[in-house]
Amino acid sequence: MWKKILLGILALLLLAGGAFVYWIGGPSMVIGMIRYDQREEGRLRVGDRAPDVPLLSLDGKNQLQLSSFIGPKPLVLVFGSFT
Repeated sequence: MWKKILLGILALLLLAGGAFVYWIGGPSMVIGMIRYDQREEGRLRVGDRAPDVPLLSLDGKNQLQLSSFIGPKPLVLVFGSFT
């Protein structure tokens, strides 16, 4: 009797895991998330200066430094997709 209950619970867990993998985009997405997810806690706080990083121009040919755009007016960087 207990073996059947444990087998049923295991089957439900496997089914739920499979449904979750399907929901997030399939096995390749799971492998990609595990392989490439290297998030870490940031060190910047509100009010800190932005790090001086190289930026690639829209044409993809020129590299500019972020510090070259800092001046008397506020600098706003927008990361995202607007469609």
